[in-house]
Amino acid sequence: MSAAAATPSAPAEPRARIDEYTRSSNLIGLLQALTTVVPLAALWWAAILGAGSPPYLVTLLATLVMSLFLVRGFVLMHECGHGSLFRSAALNRGAGFALGVLCGMPQYVWSRHHNYHHATNGNWARYRGPLAILSVDEFGALSGRQQRAYVRARYIWMAPLAGFVYLILNPRLTWLKGTASLLVHLLREKRAQPRVSLRAHAATFRSAYWASPSEYRHMTYNNLVLLSMWVAMSWLIGPLLFFSVYLSATSLAGGVGIVLFTVQHNFEHSYASADAQWDRHDAALHGTSYLDLPAWLNWFTANIGYHHVHHLSARIPNYRLAACHRGHPELFEPVRRLRWRDVRPSLKFVLWDAQARRIVSVAEYRNAQSAAAGMA
Repeated sequence: MSAAAATPSAPAEPRARIDEYTRSSNLIGLLQALTTVVPLAALWWAAILGAGSPPYLVTLLATLVMSLFLVRGFVLMHECGHGSLFRSAALNRGAGFALGVLCGMPQYVWSRHHNYHHATNGNWARYRGPLAILSVDEFGALSGRQQRAYVRARYIWMAPLAGFVYLILNPRLTWLKGTASLLVHLLREKRAQPRVSLRAHAATFRSAYWASPSEYRHMTYNNLVLLSMWVAMSWLIGPLLFFSVYLSATSLAGGVGIVLFTVQHNFEHSYASADAQWDRHDAALHGTSYLDLPAWLNWFTANIGYHHVHHLSARIPNYRLAACHRGHPELFEPVRRLRWRDVRPSLKFVLWDAQARRIVSVAEYRNAQSAAAGMA
C-alpha cells in the first residue's frame, strides 16, 4: 500500500469548499505561457544587442530579468505536471515539455518526483525537501566540522550554486550516467545472450536515475532538444556570450526557486511528522506557509506563494489560488503567513525534531543540548 493510500487525506468538507476553484482554462493557460516565452525571447535579443556596448549593462540587466521569467516558466511547468494550467491534457503535456526544455528540467520525470512530495507533504520521514534536512539526532552525530559545513551549505548565498546543480548539472549528469550504464548493460547481455533482442535486454535494466522506460524517454528527449539548442545558440551568438547569459540566468532562477520552495515548508516550528500520526490536511495548513509577496513578485512566481491552497488541492490552477485564499479566510486562518522580510530568517530552520514533530533551527537545537547538559 502506498504512503498516500495508507494515510488520511484532507477532510471531505474543506475539499468540497475549494473544488469550485479547480476549473482550468486553455485560453488563460496559453496567455500565461505566451507572457513568459515571448518576453524571454525579447530579453535574449536585448542581451545580444547589449553585448556590443561595454560595460554590458543592458546584457547584465536583461540576464537578471530573464532569471525572473525562468522562475515563472518553472512554476508553469510545475502546473502542467499537475494537469492544472490547461483544461486540455494534451496542452499540459506539450507545454510542460517545452517549458521543461526552457528551464533545463525533464518535466515528466520531475513531475512524478514532485507528486511524491505532495503525497508525503509534512511526513519528513519520507521526504526531506530540497535541502536534504537532517533530523536533530543525525545532526548531533556529526562532527563539529561537519555541522558547520551542513549549516554553510544552506546559507542563502549558496542558492545560485544550488540552482546551477539542480537545473543545469544534475539533469544532464544523471542522464549521461544512466545512459552509459544502459549501454554497458546491453553490450554485456548481448554478448552473453546474442539471440535475445536488444529490447528484451533493455527491459531487464534497472537504474536509480529513472523508474520506467517512459521516464528515460522523456529525459532523453529533453536533453537532446536542450543540447541541440545550446549548440545552435553557441553557433549563432558565440559560446562565451551564450553560456555567460544562460548559466547566470538559469542558476539565479534555480536559486530563487529553491529558496521559495524551502520557506514554503521550512519555517519556525512548521509541522513535521513521521509516519505515525501523520495527517496530510494538518500538513497543508500547518506545514505549508502562505508567502505574502508583492504583486509583481506574485506574477513572476505564478502565485506559488499561495502554497497552502496548492497543497490542499493541486488541481487548482495558479490563476485561481488567490481567489480561493480570499474566498475562505476561516479555512486558511491557521496557516503561517510569511512576508518577504521573513524569507531569510526562515532559512535558519534546517533541522527536523522528530519527537516534537516540528522544524527547528540549529540555535534552538544547541540551546536545548546546553540546557540538557546543565540539568544532567
